[in-house]
Amino acid sequence: MDRIARVSEIIAGSPHSFDDAIRAGFDRANRTLRGITGLRILEQRVAVSEGKISEYRVRMEVIFVLET
Repeated sequence: MDRIARVSEIIAGSPHSFDDAIRAGFDRANRTLRGITGLRILEQRVAVSEGKISEYRVRMEVIFVLET
């Protein structure tokens, strides 16, 4: 049986940490996508407000296998 995967790019954020942003993005993707096999973090950024980090942001690819 052939397997075909798809990649979807998402952006997620958290006021606490990059790890929390990754978890938030994964949790959200996991609610709507089936067959997730991996994540690839493409970019990490922070938003700054009033001289302090206000949000940690990640851009990631979610890899999942298409159902046949």
